[in-house]
Amino acid sequence: MSAIQDLILTTIDAHGAIEDTAALRINGQPVDQLQVIGVLNSLTAREVVSFTILDAEYWLLSEEGNKVVEHGSPEVMVFNAIPEGEDGISIPELQKLVGESYKFGQGAAFKNKWIKKSAAGFARATDSVVDSTRNELIAIRDGKVLAEKIMTDYKKKKLIDKKKTSSYNVVKGPKFTTTLAKEETDISQEMILSGEWKTAQFKKYNFAPGVTGVVPRGGYLHPLMKVREEFRQIFLELGFTEMPTNKFVDSSFWNFDALFQPQQHPARDAHDTFFLKDPATDRKYPRDYLERVKKVHSEGGYGSIGYVMDWKEEEAEKLLLRTHTTAISSNMLYQLAQEKEFRPVKYFSIDRVFRNETTDATHLAEFHQLEGVVADRGLTLGDLIGTLHSFFQKLGIPKIKFKPAFNPYTEPSMEIFSWHDGLGKWVEIGNSGMFRPEMLRPMGLPEDVSVIAWGLGVERPTMIKYGYDDIRELLGHKVNIDMVQKNPICRLDKKMGREL
Repeated sequence: MSAIQDLILTTIDAHGAIEDTAALRINGQPVDQLQVIGVLNSLTAREVVSFTILDAEYWLLSEEGNKVVEHGSPEVMVFNAIPEGEDGISIPELQKLVGESYKFGQGAAFKNKWIKKSAAGFARATDSVVDSTRNELIAIRDGKVLAEKIMTDYKKKKLIDKKKTSSYNVVKGPKFTTTLAKEETDISQEMILSGEWKTAQFKKYNFAPGVTGVVPRGGYLHPLMKVREEFRQIFLELGFTEMPTNKFVDSSFWNFDALFQPQQHPARDAHDTFFLKDPATDRKYPRDYLERVKKVHSEGGYGSIGYVMDWKEEEAEKLLLRTHTTAISSNMLYQLAQEKEFRPVKYFSIDRVFRNETTDATHLAEFHQLEGVVADRGLTLGDLIGTLHSFFQKLGIPKIKFKPAFNPYTEPSMEIFSWHDGLGKWVEIGNSGMFRPEMLRPMGLPEDVSVIAWGLGVERPTMIKYGYDDIRELLGHKVNIDMVQKNPICRLDKKMGREL
Protein backbone atom coordinates (compact mmCIF):
# COMPACT_ATOMS: atom_id res chain seq x y z
CA MET A 1 0.00 0.00 0.00
CA SER A 2 1.40 3.41 -0.98
CA ALA A 3 1.97 6.13 1.61
CA ILE A 4 -0.72 8.34 0.00
CA GLN A 5 -3.26 5.50 -0.13
CA ASP A 6 -2.53 4.62 3.51
CA LEU A 7 -2.91 8.30 4.51
CA ILE A 8 -6.26 8.63 2.73
CA LEU A 9 -7.74 5.43 4.22
CA THR A 10 -6.55 6.06 7.79
CA THR A 11 -7.77 9.68 7.67
CA ILE A 12 -11.24 8.64 6.47
CA ASP A 13 -11.36 5.85 9.08
CA ALA A 14 -10.53 8.37 11.84
CA HIS A 15 -12.72 11.29 10.72
CA GLY A 16 -15.37 9.68 8.51
CA ALA A 17 -14.35 11.73 5.44
CA ILE A 18 -11.75 14.10 4.01
CA GLU A 19 -13.15 17.59 3.49
CA ASP A 20 -10.31 18.68 1.22
CA THR A 21 -7.29 16.63 0.20
CA ALA A 22 -5.29 19.86 -0.13
CA ALA A 23 -4.94 19.71 3.68
CA LEU A 24 -3.19 16.33 3.62
CA ARG A 25 0.46 16.31 4.67
CA ILE A 26 3.26 13.72 4.59
CA ASN A 27 6.31 14.62 6.69
CA GLY A 28 4.94 18.15 6.90
CA GLN A 29 4.84 18.57 3.10
CA PRO A 30 1.64 18.98 1.00
CA VAL A 31 0.63 15.90 -0.97
CA ASP A 32 0.83 16.10 -4.77
CA GLN A 33 -2.78 16.22 -5.96
CA LEU A 34 -1.88 14.48 -9.25
CA GLN A 35 -0.79 11.47 -7.20
CA VAL A 36 -3.91 11.78 -5.04
CA ILE A 37 -6.28 11.52 -8.03
CA GLY A 38 -4.45 8.42 -9.23
CA VAL A 39 -5.00 6.73 -5.85
CA LEU A 40 -8.63 7.91 -5.67
CA ASN A 41 -9.44 6.52 -9.12
CA SER A 42 -8.04 3.15 -8.08
CA LEU A 43 -9.98 3.12 -4.78
CA THR A 44 -13.18 4.28 -6.48
CA ALA A 45 -12.96 1.42 -8.99
CA ARG A 46 -12.98 -0.97 -6.01
CA GLU A 47 -15.88 0.95 -4.38
CA VAL A 48 -13.73 1.68 -1.32
CA VAL A 49 -14.29 5.46 -1.55
CA SER A 50 -16.08 8.04 -3.68
CA PHE A 51 -15.02 11.62 -4.27
CA THR A 52 -15.98 14.96 -5.77
CA ILE A 53 -13.64 17.48 -7.38
CA LEU A 54 -12.98 20.82 -5.68
CA ASP A 55 -11.72 23.37 -8.23
CA ALA A 56 -10.12 26.59 -7.03
CA GLU A 57 -8.38 29.54 -8.65
CA TYR A 58 -5.68 31.71 -7.14
CA TRP A 59 -3.33 34.51 -8.15
CA LEU A 60 0.44 34.43 -7.93
CA LEU A 61 3.18 36.85 -8.90
CA SER A 62 5.05 36.39 -12.16
CA GLU A 63 8.83 36.63 -12.36
CA GLU A 64 8.46 40.33 -13.23
CA GLY A 65 6.04 40.83 -10.33
CA ASN A 66 8.53 39.32 -7.88
CA LYS A 67 11.19 41.74 -9.19
CA VAL A 68 8.86 44.66 -8.40
CA VAL A 69 8.33 43.35 -4.85
CA GLU A 70 12.08 43.00 -4.39
CA HIS A 71 13.33 46.21 -6.03
CA GLY A 72 10.24 48.42 -6.30
CA SER A 73 8.17 49.50 -9.29
CA PRO A 74 9.96 51.04 -12.31
CA GLU A 75 8.48 54.51 -11.60
CA VAL A 76 9.71 54.43 -7.97
CA MET A 77 13.14 53.20 -9.13
CA VAL A 78 13.32 56.22 -11.44
CA PHE A 79 12.23 58.60 -8.64
CA ASN A 80 14.75 57.16 -6.15
CA ALA A 81 17.57 57.40 -8.72
CA ILE A 82 17.03 61.18 -9.08
CA PRO A 83 18.86 63.14 -6.36
CA GLU A 84 17.10 65.83 -4.34
CA GLY A 85 17.39 69.42 -5.52
CA GLU A 86 16.55 71.37 -8.64
CA ASP A 87 19.65 70.30 -10.57
CA GLY A 88 18.38 66.76 -11.01
CA ILE A 89 20.21 64.24 -13.21
CA SER A 90 21.02 63.81 -16.87
CA ILE A 91 18.99 61.34 -18.93
CA PRO A 92 21.97 59.10 -19.89
CA GLU A 93 23.04 58.85 -16.24
CA LEU A 94 19.46 58.09 -15.15
CA GLN A 95 19.20 55.36 -17.79
CA LYS A 96 22.47 53.86 -16.55
CA LEU A 97 21.27 53.81 -12.92
CA VAL A 98 17.79 52.39 -13.59
CA GLY A 99 18.66 50.00 -16.43
CA GLU A 100 15.92 48.19 -18.34
CA SER A 101 13.17 49.68 -16.15
CA TYR A 102 13.92 53.25 -17.30
CA LYS A 103 11.71 53.15 -20.40
CA PHE A 104 8.54 52.26 -18.47
CA GLY A 105 9.43 53.97 -15.20
CA GLN A 106 10.20 57.40 -16.65
CA GLY A 107 6.83 57.66 -18.40
CA ALA A 108 4.86 56.49 -15.35
CA ALA A 109 6.77 58.77 -12.96
CA PHE A 110 6.19 61.74 -15.25
CA LYS A 111 2.47 60.87 -15.54
CA ASN A 112 2.20 60.67 -11.73
CA LYS A 113 3.87 64.12 -11.54
CA TRP A 114 6.67 62.71 -9.41
CA ILE A 115 9.40 64.08 -11.70
CA LYS A 116 9.82 67.09 -13.95
CA LYS A 117 12.17 68.30 -16.64
CA SER A 118 15.27 70.21 -15.56
CA ALA A 119 18.28 71.80 -17.23
CA ALA A 120 20.25 68.59 -16.76
CA GLY A 121 17.43 66.22 -17.71
CA PHE A 122 14.99 65.31 -14.89
CA ALA A 123 14.48 66.49 -11.32
CA ARG A 124 12.15 65.48 -8.51
CA ALA A 125 8.75 67.21 -8.47
CA THR A 126 7.81 66.00 -4.96
CA ASP A 127 9.62 65.12 -1.75
CA SER A 128 8.44 61.52 -1.38
CA VAL A 129 6.25 58.93 -3.09
CA VAL A 130 4.34 55.79 -2.11
CA ASP A 131 4.98 52.65 -4.11
CA SER A 132 1.36 51.52 -4.38
CA THR A 133 2.21 48.99 -7.12
CA ARG A 134 4.67 47.16 -4.87
CA ASN A 135 2.29 47.31 -1.90
CA GLU A 136 -0.59 45.88 -3.92
CA LEU A 137 1.58 43.09 -5.34
CA ILE A 138 2.65 42.14 -1.81
CA ALA A 139 -1.03 41.95 -0.84
CA ILE A 140 -1.76 39.72 -3.85
CA ARG A 141 1.20 37.51 -2.99
CA ASP A 142 -0.22 37.09 0.52
CA GLY A 143 -3.54 35.87 -0.89
CA LYS A 144 -5.62 39.03 -1.06
CA VAL A 145 -7.78 39.64 -4.18
CA LEU A 146 -8.01 43.33 -5.10
CA ALA A 147 -10.53 45.16 -7.28
CA GLU A 148 -11.16 43.50 -10.66
CA LYS A 149 -9.80 46.49 -12.57
CA ILE A 150 -6.51 46.38 -10.62
CA MET A 151 -6.12 42.62 -11.10
CA THR A 152 -6.87 42.89 -14.84
CA ASP A 153 -4.34 45.71 -15.23
CA TYR A 154 -1.59 43.78 -13.45
CA LYS A 155 -2.31 40.66 -15.49
CA LYS A 156 -2.10 42.72 -18.69
CA LYS A 157 1.26 44.04 -17.52
CA LYS A 158 2.33 40.41 -16.89
CA LEU A 159 2.97 41.07 -13.20
CA ILE A 160 0.54 38.38 -12.00
CA ASP A 161 -0.83 35.07 -13.30
CA LYS A 162 -4.02 33.16 -12.51
CA LYS A 163 -3.57 29.50 -11.67
CA LYS A 164 -6.14 26.73 -11.29
CA THR A 165 -5.85 23.95 -8.74
CA SER A 166 -7.93 20.86 -8.09
CA SER A 167 -8.31 18.95 -4.83
CA TYR A 168 -10.92 16.44 -3.68
CA ASN A 169 -13.63 15.79 -1.11
CA VAL A 170 -13.52 12.08 -0.22
CA VAL A 171 -16.12 9.92 1.59
CA LYS A 172 -16.46 6.21 2.38
CA GLY A 173 -17.65 3.84 -0.34
CA PRO A 174 -19.90 0.77 0.12
CA LYS A 175 -16.85 -1.50 0.43
CA PHE A 176 -14.71 0.76 2.59
CA THR A 177 -11.79 -0.93 4.37
CA THR A 178 -8.35 0.06 5.54
CA THR A 179 -6.78 -3.25 4.51
CA LEU A 180 -6.74 -3.83 0.77
CA ALA A 181 -5.66 -7.10 -0.75
CA LYS A 182 -3.69 -7.00 -3.99
CA GLU A 183 -5.90 -7.44 -7.04
CA GLU A 184 -4.66 -9.82 -9.71
CA THR A 185 -5.09 -8.98 -13.39
CA ASP A 186 -4.37 -12.43 -14.86
CA ILE A 187 -4.29 -16.08 -13.84
CA SER A 188 -0.78 -17.47 -13.91
CA GLN A 189 0.35 -21.09 -14.21
CA GLU A 190 1.61 -20.99 -10.61
CA MET A 191 -1.81 -19.83 -9.34
CA ILE A 192 -3.54 -22.74 -11.11
CA LEU A 193 -1.07 -25.35 -9.83
CA SER A 194 -1.19 -24.07 -6.24
CA GLY A 195 -4.94 -23.45 -6.19
CA GLU A 196 -4.31 -19.82 -5.17
CA TRP A 197 -6.73 -18.66 -7.88
CA LYS A 198 -9.64 -19.87 -5.77
CA THR A 199 -9.13 -17.22 -3.07
CA ALA A 200 -7.41 -14.50 -5.14
CA GLN A 201 -9.13 -11.16 -5.79
CA PHE A 202 -9.20 -10.21 -9.45
CA LYS A 203 -9.40 -6.72 -10.88
CA LYS A 204 -12.67 -6.11 -12.68
CA TYR A 205 -12.74 -5.51 -16.42
CA ASN A 206 -14.26 -2.22 -17.47
CA PHE A 207 -16.93 -2.96 -20.07
CA ALA A 208 -18.67 0.41 -19.79
CA PRO A 209 -20.01 1.78 -23.11
CA GLY A 210 -17.52 4.02 -24.86
CA VAL A 211 -14.51 2.73 -22.93
CA THR A 212 -11.95 1.69 -25.54
CA GLY A 213 -8.80 1.80 -23.46
CA VAL A 214 -5.70 3.77 -24.29
CA VAL A 215 -5.40 4.46 -28.01
CA PRO A 216 -2.08 3.03 -29.19
CA ARG A 217 0.22 5.83 -30.29
CA GLY A 218 1.66 5.51 -33.76
CA GLY A 219 3.44 7.52 -36.37
CA TYR A 220 1.62 9.84 -38.75
CA LEU A 221 2.60 10.99 -42.22
CA HIS A 222 2.72 14.72 -42.87
CA PRO A 223 0.65 15.80 -45.94
CA LEU A 224 3.89 16.67 -47.75
CA MET A 225 5.15 13.14 -47.22
CA LYS A 226 1.87 11.72 -48.55
CA VAL A 227 2.04 13.85 -51.70
CA ARG A 228 5.73 13.06 -52.06
CA GLU A 229 5.06 9.31 -51.91
CA GLU A 230 2.34 9.64 -54.58
CA PHE A 231 4.80 11.44 -56.87
CA ARG A 232 7.43 8.80 -56.12
CA GLN A 233 5.12 5.90 -57.06
CA ILE A 234 4.23 7.61 -60.35
CA PHE A 235 7.93 7.95 -61.27
CA LEU A 236 8.57 4.30 -60.36
CA GLU A 237 5.57 3.19 -62.46
CA LEU A 238 7.08 5.08 -65.42
CA GLY A 239 10.38 3.20 -65.02
CA PHE A 240 12.45 5.96 -63.39
CA THR A 241 15.29 5.38 -60.90
CA GLU A 242 15.48 7.51 -57.75
CA MET A 243 18.68 9.55 -57.32
CA PRO A 244 20.45 9.67 -53.92
CA THR A 245 19.64 13.16 -52.60
CA ASN A 246 20.85 12.91 -48.98
CA LYS A 247 23.30 15.75 -49.51
CA PHE A 248 21.95 19.14 -48.45
CA VAL A 249 25.41 20.78 -48.60
CA ASP A 250 27.17 20.96 -51.96
CA SER A 251 29.78 23.06 -53.71
CA SER A 252 28.98 25.96 -56.02
CA PHE A 253 30.70 23.91 -58.72
CA TRP A 254 28.00 21.21 -58.82
CA ASN A 255 25.17 23.58 -57.91
CA PHE A 256 26.01 26.31 -60.46
CA ASP A 257 29.15 25.94 -62.57
CA ALA A 258 28.53 22.40 -63.85
CA LEU A 259 25.11 23.63 -65.00
CA PHE A 260 26.66 26.38 -67.14
CA GLN A 261 25.29 29.05 -64.81
CA PRO A 262 27.53 32.15 -64.96
CA GLN A 263 29.44 33.21 -61.87
CA GLN A 264 27.87 36.68 -62.13
CA HIS A 265 24.33 35.26 -62.04
CA PRO A 266 22.07 36.93 -59.38
CA ALA A 267 21.14 33.51 -57.94
CA ARG A 268 24.75 33.17 -56.75
CA ASP A 269 24.46 36.24 -54.56
CA ALA A 270 24.32 35.85 -50.76
CA HIS A 271 20.87 37.46 -50.83
CA ASP A 272 19.53 34.40 -52.69
CA THR A 273 21.75 31.55 -51.46
CA PHE A 274 22.83 30.25 -48.03
CA PHE A 275 26.64 29.98 -48.05
CA LEU A 276 28.49 28.06 -45.31
CA LYS A 277 31.03 29.74 -43.04
CA ASP A 278 32.75 26.68 -41.55
CA PRO A 279 33.78 24.81 -43.59
CA ALA A 280 33.47 27.45 -46.29
CA THR A 281 35.04 25.63 -49.25
CA ASP A 282 35.46 22.19 -50.82
CA ARG A 283 37.62 21.04 -53.74
CA LYS A 284 36.26 17.52 -54.16
CA TYR A 285 35.61 17.67 -57.89
CA PRO A 286 37.47 16.13 -60.87
CA ARG A 287 40.27 18.46 -61.99
CA ASP A 288 40.05 17.57 -65.68
CA TYR A 289 36.29 18.12 -65.67
CA LEU A 290 36.75 21.42 -63.82
CA GLU A 291 39.17 22.62 -66.51
CA ARG A 292 36.65 21.79 -69.26
CA VAL A 293 33.89 23.63 -67.37
CA LYS A 294 36.20 26.61 -66.88
CA LYS A 295 37.01 26.69 -70.59
CA VAL A 296 33.39 26.56 -71.78
CA HIS A 297 32.48 29.37 -69.35
CA SER A 298 35.36 31.68 -70.23
CA GLU A 299 36.11 30.82 -73.88
CA GLY A 300 33.09 28.89 -75.12
CA GLY A 301 32.91 25.66 -77.10
CA TYR A 302 30.49 23.16 -78.66
CA GLY A 303 29.02 25.94 -80.83
CA SER A 304 28.88 28.49 -77.99
CA ILE A 305 30.98 31.60 -77.26
CA GLY A 306 30.53 31.03 -73.51
CA TYR A 307 30.24 33.98 -71.17
CA VAL A 308 33.59 35.58 -72.15
CA MET A 309 34.53 36.22 -68.55
CA ASP A 310 37.27 35.55 -66.02
CA TRP A 311 36.08 32.25 -64.41
CA LYS A 312 37.39 31.85 -60.82
CA GLU A 313 37.85 28.57 -59.01
CA GLU A 314 37.47 30.43 -55.67
CA GLU A 315 33.80 30.93 -56.56
CA ALA A 316 33.31 27.30 -57.60
CA GLU A 317 34.71 25.87 -54.36
CA LYS A 318 32.31 27.76 -52.06
CA LEU A 319 30.05 25.48 -50.02
CA LEU A 320 26.31 26.19 -49.87
CA LEU A 321 22.93 24.71 -49.05
CA ARG A 322 21.81 23.42 -52.43
CA THR A 323 19.35 25.74 -54.17
CA HIS A 324 17.90 22.99 -56.39
CA THR A 325 18.11 19.22 -56.76
CA THR A 326 19.63 19.77 -60.22
CA ALA A 327 22.96 19.84 -58.33
CA ILE A 328 22.42 16.10 -57.79
CA SER A 329 21.36 15.60 -61.43
CA SER A 330 24.57 17.20 -62.72
CA ASN A 331 26.67 14.86 -60.56
CA MET A 332 24.69 11.79 -61.67
CA LEU A 333 25.02 12.73 -65.36
CA TYR A 334 28.78 13.19 -64.92
CA GLN A 335 29.03 9.71 -63.37
CA LEU A 336 26.98 8.34 -66.28
CA ALA A 337 29.42 9.93 -68.75
CA GLN A 338 32.37 8.13 -67.08
CA GLU A 339 30.94 4.67 -67.87
CA LYS A 340 32.64 2.76 -70.71
CA GLU A 341 29.49 2.60 -72.84
CA PHE A 342 26.61 5.04 -72.73
CA ARG A 343 23.27 3.65 -71.54
CA PRO A 344 19.90 5.48 -71.55
CA VAL A 345 18.69 6.47 -68.08
CA LYS A 346 15.59 7.91 -66.46
CA TYR A 347 16.28 9.57 -63.10
CA PHE A 348 14.07 11.36 -60.59
CA SER A 349 14.47 13.05 -57.20
CA ILE A 350 12.15 14.56 -54.59
CA ASP A 351 13.88 16.34 -51.74
CA ARG A 352 14.47 19.56 -49.85
CA VAL A 353 16.20 22.65 -51.27
CA PHE A 354 17.05 26.02 -49.74
CA ARG A 355 16.72 29.65 -50.87
CA ASN A 356 17.54 32.81 -48.95
CA GLU A 357 14.04 34.24 -49.38
CA THR A 358 11.78 36.34 -47.16
CA THR A 359 9.16 34.08 -45.56
CA ASP A 360 5.53 34.87 -46.36
CA ALA A 361 2.27 33.05 -47.13
CA THR A 362 3.65 31.57 -50.38
CA HIS A 363 7.43 31.43 -49.80
CA LEU A 364 9.72 29.59 -47.38
CA ALA A 365 13.49 29.51 -47.02
CA GLU A 366 13.31 25.75 -47.56
CA PHE A 367 10.94 23.71 -49.66
CA HIS A 368 10.70 20.44 -51.60
CA GLN A 369 11.54 20.12 -55.29
CA LEU A 370 10.58 17.31 -57.66
CA GLU A 371 12.79 16.69 -60.69
CA GLY A 372 12.71 14.27 -63.59
CA VAL A 373 15.67 13.67 -65.96
CA VAL A 374 15.83 11.48 -69.10
CA ALA A 375 19.08 10.93 -71.03
CA ASP A 376 19.08 9.10 -74.39
CA ARG A 377 20.30 9.38 -77.95
CA GLY A 378 18.38 11.64 -80.32
CA LEU A 379 15.88 13.08 -77.83
CA THR A 380 13.94 16.12 -79.09
CA LEU A 381 11.59 18.75 -77.73
CA GLY A 382 8.73 16.51 -78.87
CA ASP A 383 9.99 13.75 -76.54
CA LEU A 384 10.00 16.23 -73.66
CA ILE A 385 6.41 17.36 -74.38
CA GLY A 386 5.22 13.76 -74.76
CA THR A 387 6.91 12.67 -71.53
CA LEU A 388 5.37 15.61 -69.66
CA HIS A 389 1.90 14.75 -70.98
CA SER A 390 2.31 11.15 -69.74
CA PHE A 391 3.66 12.32 -66.38
CA PHE A 392 0.93 14.87 -65.68
CA GLN A 393 -1.77 12.49 -66.96
CA LYS A 394 -0.69 10.17 -64.13
CA LEU A 395 -1.05 13.09 -61.73
CA GLY A 396 -4.68 13.59 -62.77
CA ILE A 397 -3.78 16.76 -64.72
CA PRO A 398 -4.86 16.12 -68.33
CA LYS A 399 -4.89 19.77 -69.50
CA ILE A 400 -1.40 21.24 -69.77
CA LYS A 401 0.22 23.80 -72.05
CA PHE A 402 3.68 25.30 -72.43
CA LYS A 403 5.19 28.78 -72.68
CA PRO A 404 8.73 29.59 -73.86
CA ALA A 405 11.07 30.59 -71.01
CA PHE A 406 14.76 31.13 -70.22
CA ASN A 407 17.10 29.05 -68.09
CA PRO A 408 20.93 29.28 -68.05
CA TYR A 409 21.31 25.51 -68.42
CA THR A 410 18.39 24.52 -70.70
CA GLU A 411 17.63 25.48 -74.31
CA PRO A 412 14.86 25.38 -75.33
CA SER A 413 13.13 26.03 -71.98
CA MET A 414 9.40 25.91 -71.22
CA GLU A 415 7.17 26.90 -68.33
CA ILE A 416 4.41 24.34 -67.66
CA PHE A 417 0.82 25.45 -67.04
CA SER A 418 -2.22 23.38 -66.06
CA TRP A 419 -5.91 24.25 -66.19
CA HIS A 420 -7.34 24.70 -62.67
CA ASP A 421 -11.10 24.00 -62.66
CA GLY A 422 -11.57 25.52 -59.20
CA LEU A 423 -9.89 28.82 -60.12
CA GLY A 424 -11.09 28.76 -63.72
CA LYS A 425 -7.70 29.69 -65.17
CA TRP A 426 -4.27 28.38 -66.24
CA VAL A 427 -1.81 28.06 -63.32
CA GLU A 428 1.99 27.71 -63.59
CA ILE A 429 3.07 24.38 -62.04
CA GLY A 430 6.66 23.83 -63.17
CA ASN A 431 9.62 24.37 -65.49
CA SER A 432 11.20 22.19 -68.15
CA GLY A 433 13.78 22.14 -70.91
CA MET A 434 16.65 20.36 -72.66
CA PHE A 435 20.09 20.58 -71.03
CA ARG A 436 22.49 22.70 -73.09
CA PRO A 437 25.54 21.20 -74.89
CA GLU A 438 27.72 23.58 -72.81
CA MET A 439 26.58 21.57 -69.78
CA LEU A 440 26.60 18.03 -71.22
CA ARG A 441 29.70 17.91 -73.45
CA PRO A 442 32.27 18.87 -70.75
CA MET A 443 30.95 15.90 -68.75
CA GLY A 444 31.98 13.58 -71.57
CA LEU A 445 28.54 12.53 -72.85
CA PRO A 446 28.46 11.62 -76.59
CA GLU A 447 27.39 14.36 -79.01
CA ASP A 448 24.23 12.52 -80.07
CA VAL A 449 23.00 12.21 -76.45
CA SER A 450 20.39 14.70 -75.30
CA VAL A 451 18.90 15.17 -71.82
CA ILE A 452 15.38 16.40 -71.12
CA ALA A 453 14.39 17.57 -67.63
CA TRP A 454 11.55 19.13 -65.69
CA GLY A 455 10.86 20.17 -62.13
CA LEU A 456 8.16 21.54 -59.85
CA GLY A 457 7.67 22.35 -56.19
CA VAL A 458 5.84 19.86 -53.98
CA GLU A 459 4.35 22.44 -51.60
CA ARG A 460 2.03 24.14 -54.11
CA PRO A 461 0.13 21.00 -55.18
CA THR A 462 0.00 19.95 -51.51
CA MET A 463 -1.56 23.30 -50.55
CA ILE A 464 -4.13 22.87 -53.32
CA LYS A 465 -4.88 19.26 -52.37
CA TYR A 466 -5.32 20.01 -48.65
CA GLY A 467 -6.85 23.48 -48.94
CA TYR A 468 -4.13 25.68 -47.39
CA ASP A 469 -3.71 29.39 -48.17
CA ASP A 470 -0.56 29.90 -46.07
CA ILE A 471 2.46 27.66 -46.70
CA ARG A 472 3.65 28.32 -43.13
CA GLU A 473 0.69 26.30 -41.84
CA LEU A 474 1.95 23.35 -43.87
CA LEU A 475 5.67 23.46 -43.04
CA GLY A 476 7.49 25.13 -40.15
CA HIS A 477 6.86 26.09 -36.53
CA LYS A 478 3.21 27.09 -37.16
CA VAL A 479 2.20 23.55 -38.14
CA ASN A 480 -0.73 22.17 -36.15
CA ILE A 481 0.27 18.69 -34.93
CA ASP A 482 -3.40 17.71 -34.82
CA MET A 483 -3.55 18.39 -38.57
CA VAL A 484 -0.68 15.97 -39.17
CA GLN A 485 -2.55 13.24 -37.28
CA LYS A 486 -5.96 13.78 -38.90
CA ASN A 487 -5.30 14.78 -42.53
CA PRO A 488 -6.75 12.42 -45.18
CA ILE A 489 -4.78 10.26 -47.57
CA CYS A 490 -3.58 11.93 -50.77
CA ARG A 491 -5.09 10.94 -54.13
CA LEU A 492 -3.42 12.78 -56.98
CA ASP A 493 -5.87 11.18 -59.39
CA LYS A 494 -8.92 12.48 -57.46
CA LYS A 495 -10.05 16.04 -56.79
CA MET A 496 -9.80 17.23 -53.17
CA GLY A 497 -9.25 20.44 -51.19
CA ARG A 498 -9.20 23.58 -53.37
CA GLU A 499 -9.71 21.52 -56.53
CA LEU A 500 -13.36 20.85 -55.69
